[in-house]
Amino acid sequence: MVKAVVGEESQLHLAEDRLSRSSEPAQVGLVIGKLNSALDRGFVFDLVPTPQNDAGQPACSVLEPAKDNKKKGSKSKSQTSDSSSNLVIDKDWVAEHARQVSRMMVGGIKVVGIYVWASEAAFKNSTMVLCQTVKGVAEAASTLEDDLDVRLLIHICYSPRRWTCRNCTLSSNITSSSLRPCDFKMGRVLTSLQTFKCLYNFDLRYMLLRLPIYQEKTSKSETLVDVLCNGISNYVKELQGAKAVIDGNLVVNDEACTTEGLHEVELLLPFMKDMYIEACSQKDVVGVVNFTGSLCSFSFLNSKEPISQAVADIKDDIIRSLGSRLDIICDEADEDPGPIDNGIKEAGNDLASEKPVSQLVLHSLRKNCNLSLPRRVFVPWLAGTYICDYLQPSETLEVLKDHCVELMSMEAPNDASKILEPEEEAIRVSTRSFWDVVIPYCSTSSSTQEKNIEITGKENSQKTSKSPSLYFVAAVIILLLSVLVGFVFVRKS
Repeated sequence: MVKAVVGEESQLHLAEDRLSRSSEPAQVGLVIGKLNSALDRGFVFDLVPTPQNDAGQPACSVLEPAKDNKKKGSKSKSQTSDSSSNLVIDKDWVAEHARQVSRMMVGGIKVVGIYVWASEAAFKNSTMVLCQTVKGVAEAASTLEDDLDVRLLIHICYSPRRWTCRNCTLSSNITSSSLRPCDFKMGRVLTSLQTFKCLYNFDLRYMLLRLPIYQEKTSKSETLVDVLCNGISNYVKELQGAKAVIDGNLVVNDEACTTEGLHEVELLLPFMKDMYIEACSQKDVVGVVNFTGSLCSFSFLNSKEPISQAVADIKDDIIRSLGSRLDIICDEADEDPGPIDNGIKEAGNDLASEKPVSQLVLHSLRKNCNLSLPRRVFVPWLAGTYICDYLQPSETLEVLKDHCVELMSMEAPNDASKILEPEEEAIRVSTRSFWDVVIPYCSTSSSTQEKNIEITGKENSQKTSKSPSLYFVAAVIILLLSVLVGFVFVRKS
């Protein structure tokens, strides 16, 4: 549980002014920040309002009790704080907002809860629905480093005007004890953040195994996305065990970072087995999926956090970034079940482009398939920090601007030079059949064996050709020695 929370005063004051000028009796949105279990502290960077749903309705509204027509009319905000008023929240829409916003977060910046702008009475009458909303947001924006089973619920009351923060426990059974207060104050948080950057190159390969005959019709067909999701999940342990080098120094101690400026991070992983060679030794391999590319990651560290936290945030950001790209491909396929232009190419055949990537069954593919994943771009956010977005090969920066407005309620910079595009080439996925993998290695191996056999044969032939002459010379020498010895004995006698 978080004992104290510090919010960025500049951003929270802007949010308060925006809410006070609005005519809405209630509003719900996401809390962007960071929770640290080791420090028992939380940091709030900004509040992002949840936009209207597809039907044009607000995500949060106040349900007023029925009254007589005489008492109806224009109401001030103080009058809406009736003791029996309740909040009506579109929980699924808020969770979907959290899911999409979490994709735009980088290392050290996450969706850590929700805020609500409502009267005191409406808040107290709606604790159950608020806890359910917090839980939905936590599930939609989960991360690898979720070592805390709590999220934040910030209540901004307009009558009287005050801020309160509570821990919301993410238990299966939501009760009145799920909300517990914590200390909340405003201060300067963003200016003390330190920046870490990592360019990570990876080359992952996964083998496709032949299904037994009795399972070919009963088993669920394995798609390309299924293979990649399972591969990324298995890769988490290997990445978490990687050593880190920051600014040329190996991270060995859990110390604080005292130097200013941008810190370069390099991850060191142990050597992996060659999957192609391993595929040649397997009997049930039908193909190999190659997942390769270069990924850029940013992480922002609070001055009170140890440097190891920045490394953990970098690793978490790498895995989340790979998963986000796959989610975007699947989302677009679900929205448009027809052919989509996402960089799918099948050598010599266009059948692969007739289906979305989420529906490609690898065991049924007869030719190689190549796929380009969305590339990551970074947008300046607050006080030198960045958020990110993902663009398909056919998309431009205009799509990025629309996402910033819709999801983050912010304007993207008009100057394209301020948008970072460090990933020059898109991350690629390719599938290769068993024979495409084995034949090059087998041909290399067989040619090596033929050379060895040829060399060995020449050596043996040389040995066999030389052996008779050696025997003849030895026989002549022995004969001469015997004649010489006999001659000596005859003369003595």
